[in-house]
Amino acid sequence: MAKVVFIGAGSTVFAKNLMGDILSYPELAEDAHIVLHDIDAERLRTSEVVAHKIAEALGVSPRIEATMDRRQALVDADYAISMVQVGGYKPSTVVDFEIPKKYGLRQTIADTLGIGGIMRALRTIPVLLAMCRDMEELSPDITFLQYVNPMAMNCWAISRASTIKTVGLCHSVQGTAHQLAHDISVPYDEIDYLCAGINHMAFYLKFEKDGQSLYPLIRKVIEEGRVPDWNIVRYKIFEKFGYFVTESSEHFAEYTPWFIKRDRPDLIEEFNVPLDEYITRCERQIEGWNYLRHKFEDPKFAFFTDNGGQDSAPTDGSDEDLDRATRRMLTVKRSLEYGSQIIYSMESGTPQVIYGNVPNYGLIDNLPQGCCVEVPCLVDANGVQPTRIGTLPPQLAAMMQTNINVQSLTVEAALTGNRDYVYHAAFLDPHTAAELDLDQITALVDDLIEAHGDYLPQFNKNQAVLA
Repeated sequence: MAKVVFIGAGSTVFAKNLMGDILSYPELAEDAHIVLHDIDAERLRTSEVVAHKIAEALGVSPRIEATMDRRQALVDADYAISMVQVGGYKPSTVVDFEIPKKYGLRQTIADTLGIGGIMRALRTIPVLLAMCRDMEELSPDITFLQYVNPMAMNCWAISRASTIKTVGLCHSVQGTAHQLAHDISVPYDEIDYLCAGINHMAFYLKFEKDGQSLYPLIRKVIEEGRVPDWNIVRYKIFEKFGYFVTESSEHFAEYTPWFIKRDRPDLIEEFNVPLDEYITRCERQIEGWNYLRHKFEDPKFAFFTDNGGQDSAPTDGSDEDLDRATRRMLTVKRSLEYGSQIIYSMESGTPQVIYGNVPNYGLIDNLPQGCCVEVPCLVDANGVQPTRIGTLPPQLAAMMQTNINVQSLTVEAALTGNRDYVYHAAFLDPHTAAELDLDQITALVDDLIEAHGDYLPQFNKNQAVLA
C-alpha cells in the first residue's frame, strides 16, 4: 500500500486534481493510503470531503485520513507532495508587491525570481527543510514531490541541506507544448520534443513531427500576425534567441530587463504585460472560494467524471444550473501534472519520461554544477533518473546564468542567515537592477525584511539557521 502525504492539502483545487490523477490508476486506487495535512483546519476539512467525493466518483475505496500533525502524517510515508504557500496571500504576497511598488518596481507574478521571488524563497526554504528533517527521521526512503515556487531555489536548497530524494515538478514544459501545438495546428500527440534549462526558463531544443522541425511553423505564426495577445513576450524571445521558452509571458517578462520599465509604458502596452497579475488572480480566487467550497461540501453535489469527453451528471441531475467554470472544478479529469505518473511508475515499474527539477551533476555542461536544472527524467521502479543533456546553445545558457546568479545567492542567504547575500541577490536580479540603483535596492530589501517580520527571523538576528 503506497502512502501518499499531501502537505498543504488545504490548497483544495490543486489537491483535488492530484488526488483524481492518483486514484484514476486502477493499480494505485484500491491500495492507496492518502493522508491530507494542513495547518488550516477549515480548509483541511473541505479537502477531506473532496477526497471522499473523488473516490466515490471513481468507484474506488482508498484509505483517506486528514491530520493537522505533520509528523504523524509522515510516519512511514512513501511519497510526500508539497503545495504550501508560506505567508499566504495576506500578508506576504501583498507585501511582496506593495513595497516594491513604492520604489517604482512593478511585478507580474513575483514567485520565481525578482525581489518577490527572493523574499518568497527566504520564507519558504526553512519550512521545506523542516519538512525534510521530519522525513529524514520518520520516512527516510520517501520520495518528495516538490511543487512549491520558487522551484529552482527551493530544490537547490533541499539538495544542499537534506538527504531526502526530491524532484521539483511543474507543468510548464508539457503545458507550453500543448499551447504551441494549438498555435501551429499540429496534434500534440504527434509532436516529439526535447526541453532543458532551469525551471521557468527551459527551452525546446527540439520540437519536431516525424523527424522534421516544427520551428518553421512557429515562425509562421509571427509572420502571419497570429501571435496570441497573451503570449507576445515569449514569441519575441523566440524571434531574438531562436528557441521557444516554457514559462508564460506574464512570468517571463519579470525574469529579464527588457519588458517592464517604469519610464517605458509603451513597452507594457506593446507586450501586453499584466502588472500585478498574481494579485488580481489571488483576489479572484478568494472571492470565488466560498461559493466553490459550498459546492465541494454540498451533499447534493457529487463530482463529475470525464468519460471520453462526456461528463457524468451530478447526483441531483442539476448540471444545467452549473456554469462552465464550476462544472470544470467539479469534474475529475486527468491533469497535466507529473506527480501521479511518478508514483504510478515507481509502484508498477512501468517506465515513463517526465520533466523534473533536479541537481545539475553532469547533466548540463555549461550551467553550474549543483544548480537546479529542468531535464527529462526516466521514472520506473528505480525512482527518478535524470538524463544527460550536454551543452546548451550558448545564448540560452547565458540568459539562464543571469537567473542562476540570483538563485545561488538567495539559497546562500537562506542556508546561512547572512543578510548580505540577500542584498547581493537583489543587486544581481535582472529586472530589479534595470529599475533601481544599489542604494534603492538596499533600502527596498531592508523594508521587505522588516515588513515580513516573523516570517524572516533569521535575517533580523543575522545568524546562521543551519549548523
